[in-house]
Amino acid sequence: MALLIRNFAPTRLSLSGLCYRQNTCSSCFQKLKVPTVKSLRAYQCLKNGTASKTRSIFSHGLFTSLRSTTTAAAVSDISHKSQKIVGLWMMGCAGMCFGAVILGGVTRLTESGLSMVDWKLLKDMTLPSSDAEWQAEFEKYKLFPEYKYMEDKQEMTLSDFKLIFYMEWAHRMWGRATGLVFLIPAVYFLRKGWISQKMKPRLALFAGLLGLQGFLGWFMVKSGLEDKPESSDVPRVSQYRLATHLGAALLLYTLFLWQGFNHLLTPIKMPDAPVLKKLRGMSHGVKAFVFLTALSGAFVAGLDAGLTYNSYPKMADKWIPDDMWTISPKWKNIFENPTFVQFNHRHLAESTVVLIAGFWWMARKAPLHPRARLAVNLLLGMAFGQAALGVTTLLMYVPTSIAATHQSGSLVLLSLAVWMTHELRRLPK
Repeated sequence: MALLIRNFAPTRLSLSGLCYRQNTCSSCFQKLKVPTVKSLRAYQCLKNGTASKTRSIFSHGLFTSLRSTTTAAAVSDISHKSQKIVGLWMMGCAGMCFGAVILGGVTRLTESGLSMVDWKLLKDMTLPSSDAEWQAEFEKYKLFPEYKYMEDKQEMTLSDFKLIFYMEWAHRMWGRATGLVFLIPAVYFLRKGWISQKMKPRLALFAGLLGLQGFLGWFMVKSGLEDKPESSDVPRVSQYRLATHLGAALLLYTLFLWQGFNHLLTPIKMPDAPVLKKLRGMSHGVKAFVFLTALSGAFVAGLDAGLTYNSYPKMADKWIPDDMWTISPKWKNIFENPTFVQFNHRHLAESTVVLIAGFWWMARKAPLHPRARLAVNLLLGMAFGQAALGVTTLLMYVPTSIAATHQSGSLVLLSLAVWMTHELRRLPK
């Protein structure tokens, strides 16, 4: 009977608290060692959806083998509707992470991230309510390097300060709202018994990553509030901490998205063709390249490296600029030299587009399910669109609107890569 359950087609129904697949074929019963009348009656009950009769039949000896299956154990006592609700919740958490990354990018582009010089979990949640409170916040900001640098360039008024304060406040509040969107439903769903045993450790991981994100955000901001007498450049947060903060956010987003797909998409088993094995392995490489390219963008943003060379495809008149190795020791140029950082991001992006195009070419004649083929086609189209946005951002000297769209595009590209990988994953036998 366990063999029968494994061979059900994708459509699901809930019987006696266990998740089965409907529309099975009679060949499943031919594989049973003893094709009894009892098993044929069970087949008819499953086909007709008569749960009470099925329970009666299973109670006479077939139920033991059924309970031992991995699928049944994983979703025991969880209805199909409940699984869908949990899936939508996971997608909602992914959407909140998406919004947090975009807000964080805009905060960096508008140089608003250092306007709030304190981190207080509850007090930060309310904006200053009077002119005296606003003035007090402004006076605190004046004590730190960013204001001192800006004062030498142009005068900052209280109205100017309010604009950047609102931006940073919105980013922090969005981050805290993301935590609440995760934690409150998590407690409710756990109490309702809608979370499988397999998923409970993942919820603990998500909670830990959310807490880590809050710490990394403040740890990043703190690096921009420190006096650096040796530097005459505009005060910035550490590009290393910025990349760590972004990387953790992208990882959390990817994990939420994957869990959402697990709960909402019906798995479809594709033929075990050699080309599909190659594509399955390549899909993880594509996803890794998309992730790495997005992460390299954090170093570009952290060093304002997008403003060093604003020509394409060459950097000025050269393929390899002369000022790529000006920092000692040499390895630091990879992460701290704006020219080298822009060079890396350019060529990582180009390599990612070439890799995606090659993947699409290999997949064009593979026996893919239409849903998987759609993911591959959309990934190729978005790769070229994202490259065009990147070049436009560069040639137009990084305007905030286009640069923010380019950052959003990186998340869309990553989402499509995750979806494609999920479609091509190996299903349990």
